[in-house]
Amino acid sequence: MAQLRQSRALIIVNTDFCGSAGDPVLGTRRGARREVEQLSNVLSRLNYQVELMHNKTAKEIEELYQQECRREHGDYFVSIISSHGEQGVIFGCNSEPVQLTRIFQILSSKKCPVLTKIPKIFFIQACQGGEFDQGVVVECDSGEPEPDGFSDYLSIPPQTVVMFACSPGYVAFLNIFGSMFLQALLKVLEGEERHLALNRLMTRINWEVAFRCQARGTYQGCKEMPCFVTNLLQEVFPFSA
Repeated sequence: MAQLRQSRALIIVNTDFCGSAGDPVLGTRRGARREVEQLSNVLSRLNYQVELMHNKTAKEIEELYQQECRREHGDYFVSIISSHGEQGVIFGCNSEPVQLTRIFQILSSKKCPVLTKIPKIFFIQACQGGEFDQGVVVECDSGEPEPDGFSDYLSIPPQTVVMFACSPGYVAFLNIFGSMFLQALLKVLEGEERHLALNRLMTRINWEVAFRCQARGTYQGCKEMPCFVTNLLQEVFPFSA
């Protein structure tokens, strides 16, 4: 009997950053490496072939996704990115930006036909701006909505889901124990929730971060609200191994 091909997972974590002169530009991300190593172990147990990459430049990050177009894949492709970021951008360890739309273009049906019909699932732990979420619920019956920047992300390839640690314009928290977002993802994948359909699983992560996580210290009381965008046409169960 032929052995089934494993689904693939690409995890990229940047913790140390420097500029063109070799001097530190962006802060060191303490706590980021340990949690992605834990996620790598969990995904391996869920029958994923995991590639875990540390401290990659902007160019190297693009090359990693280009390499996926030449690999064999199983039923799913999962990618976790943990780095500094801004709205629509994540940073390489050389402090150079990578547009998320560039990554999505690399994995488009035209450039990456091998992934055309395979669900592509992204979890992105990075800031999307500099605002702090105070966790206040506001009801508004009128007025123009603030732009949320999601138009930048609507060009995702077919069969793709992207989940962000925070809403557009806001910061994503990280401390020496890890991030609110990826710790919630880890908790869900280690529990019975991993058997849920992907949209329900991500909604559970939203709940975990929104109601059980809160910043401490300098940013005491600040909250975080993950969000996701999807163009899947059916329910999928990528972690129900």
